[in-house]
Amino acid sequence: MKKLLAAGGVIAVAIAALTGCSAGSDAASCQNKIVKSDATQVTMWAWYPNFEPVVDQFNKTHDDVQICWTNAGAGNDEYTKFSTAIQAGSGAPDVVMLESEVVPSYIADGSITNLSKLGADTVKDDYSEGAWSDESRDGDAYAIPVDGGPVGLLYRKDLFDKYGIAVPTTWDEYAAAAEKIKEASGGKTLLTDFQGNGRAYQTALFAQAGATPFTLSGKQDISIDLNDPASDKVLTYWNDLVQKKLVGTEDASTTDYNTHLVNGTYASVVAAAWLPGYLQGFTGADKTAQWAVAPVPQWDTANPVQINIGGSAFAVSKQAKDQKAAAEVAMGIFGTEEAWKIGIEKAALFPLWKPILESDYFKDKAYDFFGGQQINKDVFLTAATDYKGFQFSPFQNLVYDKLTDAVNSTNKGKAQPTAALKTYQDAVVSYAKQQGYTVK
Repeated sequence: MKKLLAAGGVIAVAIAALTGCSAGSDAASCQNKIVKSDATQVTMWAWYPNFEPVVDQFNKTHDDVQICWTNAGAGNDEYTKFSTAIQAGSGAPDVVMLESEVVPSYIADGSITNLSKLGADTVKDDYSEGAWSDESRDGDAYAIPVDGGPVGLLYRKDLFDKYGIAVPTTWDEYAAAAEKIKEASGGKTLLTDFQGNGRAYQTALFAQAGATPFTLSGKQDISIDLNDPASDKVLTYWNDLVQKKLVGTEDASTTDYNTHLVNGTYASVVAAAWLPGYLQGFTGADKTAQWAVAPVPQWDTANPVQINIGGSAFAVSKQAKDQKAAAEVAMGIFGTEEAWKIGIEKAALFPLWKPILESDYFKDKAYDFFGGQQINKDVFLTAATDYKGFQFSPFQNLVYDKLTDAVNSTNKGKAQPTAALKTYQDAVVSYAKQQGYTVK
């Protein structure tokens, strides 16, 4: 995951460095074509790949409003510019793409608009409970979901077959598979990696076991419970595998790690539905590899819990001059099958809009990378629709940084899980109080 901007953090980017359309920009500053010049223009920042055809499709089919789109940078690059513009009082786009983890931060500082007051609830039924709740606060939506990261187990079917590994359905079975594959391969292949910097990944694993770390009420009241039994159970489980050297501890998103995902160093990865789009492009891949997808292992198969890693949404800036038009864009840009077929085929996005998510086109789609497996029907559709949502904090970047410290301390044998989680809890509580929150 990209490093996220903490709400209330110091912004070091000068206003003069801002790029992209501001409210009232003319068509010459857009990265796309304005089809109807006399229509209301809504400025938008987004970094989706192959996004221009989606914007063009919207503009061709709308007479009353047109999108002026700019890629103002991905993740933290965009967030820094957006926060700077909000603080300056001008220069922000009307509609902004946000990762779901940062939405609570921008709700907390008042940067984005309550979309339920602009009619967003009319499209609520087009999304799963979890997808909608991830973008909401106190029952009101502040962003419209776009893509998500429902989680499954991506595994090397050829290696599982070679070493006689049955696809695990529980975490106990997964641990047993880790022992078996290391022994059978002579240590050449490990089952997976438990990365020190896998903060969104670890947060999802904690949530699957029942962790509910944050509860927000009002503007400044928050409960924080990071050293809870569920998180301790998960971190203890993985620390046992790490200390026995049954799994790796490489940092994610490095060149070596990416190669090890595809060259046989690791036989599986617990990952979001968007990862296959990246696996296909990693260098050093084993050309004989046979990949498949299975549901994520469970603690209790009779009561499965689905989890999510990543995802994004569109929010309306408080600086939008025509908030009704901006809300129309946020709700409608990915509100057609035509737009979503571009997003799926050209950008490898996983849709959260149920008309396409539950369509035969998407359910029955076969993926060559997985030997023709219909991975959506088999795994990811259930993972997406049964996901119940997760409450992130208004200062998630700080939370993630402290979680990385906790995991690295256990991976390196410097602290036991219970002690590491207590340090994690204390650090986040201290920061919350410094930011003016009342911690319950």
